Amino acid sequence: MTTRYGARRGVVVTAVTAAVCALAATAALLVPGPAGTDGTRGGEGPVDRAAAGPRVPAAAAKCQDPEASLRPAGGTDGTAVQRIKNRGWLIAGVDQNSFRWGYRDPANGRLSGFDIDLVRAIAKAILGDADKVTFLAIPTNQRIPALEKGKVDIIARTMTINCDRIKQVAFSTAYFEAGQQVLAPKDSPIKAFDDTLKGKKVCTAKGSTGESELTDESHGASVLTVPNQLDCLVRLQLGRVDAVITDNALAAGQAAQDPSLRLVGKPFTTEPYGVAMNLRDADLVRRVNEVLEEYRRGGTASAWMRAYEKWLAHELPGIPGPPVPKYKD
Repeated sequence: MTTRYGARRGVVVTAVTAAVCALAATAALLVPGPAGTDGTRGGEGPVDRAAAGPRVPAAAAKCQDPEASLRPAGGTDGTAVQRIKNRGWLIAGVDQNSFRWGYRDPANGRLSGFDIDLVRAIAKAILGDADKVTFLAIPTNQRIPALEKGKVDIIARTMTINCDRIKQVAFSTAYFEAGQQVLAPKDSPIKAFDDTLKGKKVCTAKGSTGESELTDESHGASVLTVPNQLDCLVRLQLGRVDAVITDNALAAGQAAQDPSLRLVGKPFTTEPYGVAMNLRDADLVRRVNEVLEEYRRGGTASAWMRAYEKWLAHELPGIPGPPVPKYKD
């Protein structure tokens, strides 16, 4: 495998890192794939919501179970699903910088990862073809605005379901469960999300749950926020920050790219990932939940387990299956 040497301590970084880091500055741009590989299209305008249906009810003042979503329902397609069918392709907001989750494979230029496989499954269920997708690369802090402004139909980008976000967007049931954790160099004195962070410089993505946790308790660290988590990895490799706070699912992929890094301490939050949609697109939420029911079905032979074994099992071993879905109706 081709390697390059980073500026920090002669770190060896794989060719995947080199290719992905070159994309770190990408923000909310259309991500077209090579003809016949990604099935992507360019030049679309915003999603038309003129005929949008009723809004998914906003969260109650006391949010006790944000993971509870709308139950799958059969029957006639609603306005959101019909909009996608009339257009002929799904518009999905994704990441192209997160190894194992959503990244541009340097070997073939194709978007790949756990989240990408899920998007393709949704496209196949709605349109009959897994390649009928336009992918938009969306920075962490632009995920909710992209849905609110109608730029995308869905966001599948390691997005945590929580009480604040369900007031702004609608979520599917959880399709993965992670937790916030600390990523640091192997020779670092940082031991966990605790007072060993005092006096250190810590990086996290703006608009992420990591930022929220550091706002509540920084443990004496100075905090740098950036648009994308990969920007934190680059700064850590260059020695400009001492640690990164992010989901352990993302951090495990980053540690796989750079063997001089490791996860320290234990996860200190619970981060259920969901597919996010516009609050008005209740019928699309139900349809995506129907896709997820099928995606989970089959135990160890399920599509979910096949994707887990392919993308995540090496860095995140021992996960027996997907989260159990929760419904509110």
